[in-house]
Amino acid sequence: MKIFLDTANVAELREGVAIGVVDGCTTNPSLIAKEKRPFRPLVEEICSIVPGDVSLEVVALDFEGMVKEGKELAQIAPNVVVKCPLTKDGLKAVRRLSGEGIRVNQTLCFSPTQALLSAKAGATYISPFLGRLDDIAHVGMDLVRDICEIYRNYGFTTQVLAASIRNPLHVVDAAKAGAHVATMPFGVLEQLMKHPLTDIGLKKFLDDWNKASAKH
Repeated sequence: MKIFLDTANVAELREGVAIGVVDGCTTNPSLIAKEKRPFRPLVEEICSIVPGDVSLEVVALDFEGMVKEGKELAQIAPNVVVKCPLTKDGLKAVRRLSGEGIRVNQTLCFSPTQALLSAKAGATYISPFLGRLDDIAHVGMDLVRDICEIYRNYGFTTQVLAASIRNPLHVVDAAKAGAHVATMPFGVLEQLMKHPLTDIGLKKFLDDWNKASAKH
């Protein structure tokens, strides 16, 4: 499973890539706005840091606007993937953009039927939002499992990108379900590395070593 960082923060991306486990990045208008930097220089820097795909989202809601923005975003760097919302116009935009060789990540997916249509329209990635479903008392991970099963049944090449990940358990469950990608905040990535028994064991090793060294 690939790990993407869900951020537009350059420092977090540099650190994640330096660790050696970050394969790509997802952004959205909210994350971009949070950085308080001009859009073009920021996303160019992100694309230069990240080794794999970088999702940049359109803000238009109509078909023509999405296609126009999508084409402009795709010109920024070779690793850009255009994000379009899962609406009727969004599906039409996926069909047009993918038909012209532009890769699309269809975002804000909340049902298996939406995911089925997105794959048929030619999306490169589908982004089911787990945490937001959990927030309204639906099991978000059931959606990921359903999408993976449907895609396997019909040999769709659209990759399942588990999004709105809030904790390490989401990551484990997404991996078990067969999601191709999990995108997460930097804080969740840090949680994946930590375990109290690792810290306790390391401390014991070092304490024993220091005691032994003191005897010589």
